[in-house]
Amino acid sequence: MKKYILALIIITSVSSAFADDKIAVVDLQQLVNNSSQVKQLKQDHLKKINELDKIIVNARGEIGNEKDPAKILLLEDKYMKEFNTKKNNLEKEYNNKLSSIEKNIKAEITKKALKDGYEYVFAKSVVLHGGKDITSELIETIK
Repeated sequence: MKKYILALIIITSVSSAFADDKIAVVDLQQLVNNSSQVKQLKQDHLKKINELDKIIVNARGEIGNEKDPAKILLLEDKYMKEFNTKKNNLEKEYNNKLSSIEKNIKAEITKKALKDGYEYVFAKSVVLHGGKDITSELIETIK
């Protein structure tokens, strides 16, 4: 019984703490999916992945034509290093650009919140009920 009363007091105090505040929610996944920057980044990334595939094709061709086991090992090592270097650089570049886009999206959310007087903006995925959904308004500014 004490636990029930304590839980009720906590819920009441938390809900009253937000009662006068203006709250918004945002569907972050929808913002990311509708971002032209993210779409362009994914297209560029796919092209660069296809370039990695060319390294594999070239390696297979050159290694397949070689008969000397020592040269085969050298070629395998050469192509493995080339592939790994380019793959790591590609991943680092992709993550940096994605992080930059994410910062831009967060900045737009903050700007919208300040402009419209929202005290809190939560991710829609963590809110069960309440808050004004401002996702569609942000999609227009983020495109």
